[in-house]
Amino acid sequence: MHIVDILIFIVYLLGMLGIGWYFMRQNQNKEDYYVGGRNIGSWHIGLSVVATDVGGGFSIGLGGLGFAMGLAGSWLLFTGLLGAWLAAVFLIPKIKKLEENHTFYTFPQIFQHFYNPKVALIAGIISGIGYIGFTSSQILAGAKLASATVKSLDMTTALIIMGVVVVVYTVMGGIKAVIYSDTIQWIILMSGLIFIGIPIAIYKLGGWASIRAALPPSFFDISNVSFIQVINWGVSIIPIWFVGMTLYQRIYACAGEKQAKKAWFIAGVFEYPIMAFMGVMLGLLSRVAADAGMFAYLGYESIANLDKEMGLPLLLRTVLPVGFLGIMLSAYFSAIMSTADSCLMAASGNVVTDILGRFFNFSDQKMLRVSQLATLAIGALALFLATFIQNVLSLMLYSYSFMVSGLFVPLLGALYWRKSHPTAAIWAMLLGGITTVVLSILASSKSFSLPLGLDANIFGISMSLITFITLSNIFHKKESYEF
Repeated sequence: MHIVDILIFIVYLLGMLGIGWYFMRQNQNKEDYYVGGRNIGSWHIGLSVVATDVGGGFSIGLGGLGFAMGLAGSWLLFTGLLGAWLAAVFLIPKIKKLEENHTFYTFPQIFQHFYNPKVALIAGIISGIGYIGFTSSQILAGAKLASATVKSLDMTTALIIMGVVVVVYTVMGGIKAVIYSDTIQWIILMSGLIFIGIPIAIYKLGGWASIRAALPPSFFDISNVSFIQVINWGVSIIPIWFVGMTLYQRIYACAGEKQAKKAWFIAGVFEYPIMAFMGVMLGLLSRVAADAGMFAYLGYESIANLDKEMGLPLLLRTVLPVGFLGIMLSAYFSAIMSTADSCLMAASGNVVTDILGRFFNFSDQKMLRVSQLATLAIGALALFLATFIQNVLSLMLYSYSFMVSGLFVPLLGALYWRKSHPTAAIWAMLLGGITTVVLSILASSKSFSLPLGLDANIFGISMSLITFITLSNIFHKKESYEF
């Protein structure tokens, strides 16, 4: 990597830290730190939502899907479009109506409103664990990108650098820094892909005709994906739009229902088709480059010993001229930052508000300091976790599944079913999450497979639903009888 590219990247990192420092001086209390004063506009929120949801993990993960299966991998983000628009229609109106009479900072506080503090505490623990996993996946994505593009940078050192920058920036700035910088970061990423990454890669690979000739037709067939795979992606991703703490923070940060719905519609369009096809396209181009032996000079003479998620950063390193590589590296790291900082803020909110807040009564000023310290500690834990798990997309989807299995059904029950009961919600969260985790572990072994190749999350949600309906009916009848 040329010194010019390194300097461009360093300037970008310093700029992000500068934004964090600026907003640290603006934050006065918990309201500023976690929900941005509740008056941020639709475009800032919308771009922040898509930047958070797609981010570095899905950017690198989409590249891996494009490398492995071609354009059909774009269906992964079609589920994001559906999730965003469904949430805009069915979730946001109810949440904003509740906000007219209540002050919320986190997602589990919705459970406290409909159920009780015990349910909210368990939901906070589940959400916090999930978002620590999210944060780890983003740090890992940044490390993969950096180590693949900087020859002398090993993975461990890259993890430390990425982790420190993400954590320090987030600790300082809070949600305002996250949302406003997300807008800038997303513009950087989109511009980099549209005007630099894709055109130069196509040119270096000999044009579109040469690319089509280099791969089997299945790579260019959008229907080259099984129905079961799309179902698995959908069940893992669509519900997160209803239980994602990062998304609730942005709903609360919007001035009103109209602005929030507009933001979610904007986010959906940017997810699919815009980012979906650009992400898998770059992965497909990296497969062409790998098959052509363009990565041999880095020790990857064939795809047999190449992590598919490394193909995209290796492509950028190989084909981009001096200066442009630094810009694209900054663009992809901006996507990673936009998700990592949001996930870190979400985990911090869960720990401080939903867990510590139940046992300690902090003043506004002290709460701000406690929030910053909690963010620092959680970031350090996420960095430690990232050193053990080396697949970005799998880590993200496992974290999604863990949260979705436990939280989705009790939320729908709270919003739409009058018979919903707190005890049913607790057991639905626990049994749904445990079912998914156990089946995921078993399915990772060669001796066990799930029926029809279905995702473990489907069985976890089913267990949660059965548990929730059964226990709610039992306790509802019991309480009706006692009354």
